[in-house]
Amino acid sequence: MSMSREKYQKEKRESVKGNTKKKVRVRLIPIWLRIIIVAALILISVSAGAIVGYSILGNGKPFDVFKSSTWTHISDLVNQGVK
Repeated sequence: MSMSREKYQKEKRESVKGNTKKKVRVRLIPIWLRIIIVAALILISVSAGAIVGYSILGNGKPFDVFKSSTWTHISDLVNQGVK
């Protein structure tokens, strides 16, 4: 449960008056935003790894890795003897 800074400060002032100690954590970055940031970083990392692997190790053009023909060719090579 997230709460605004105003509510947090108001509760803090009231808890000082009532001498009840309730610790509330205020997050600077909400959890839903953290999940989106992590997912975006994973997507960027996978894309960069595919570009580096295909262009440097595979001696191909860097952005050919995003073409569907490249992946069908890779899939055909992997599944060549499997039926």
